[in-house]
Amino acid sequence: MRTYKLTAYELTGKLITEETFTAETDDAAKAQGQAMLEEKDLLGKTHRLASPAGKLLLFHS
Repeated sequence: MRTYKLTAYELTGKLITEETFTAETDDAAKAQGQAMLEEKDLLGKTHRLASPAGKLLLFHS
């Protein structure tokens, strides 16, 4: 399992959420991150999901 980090921000730069979770693959992490953003109604906010290698899997500004 690999550890991924999901963060979301307000337009002002204020941190809304910062969560870490584990997943088997980047694709699984992307799906899980997308679901977490939908659940918290944060898809329209600035957000990013980074892999352990620093690769951006989800990004919205």
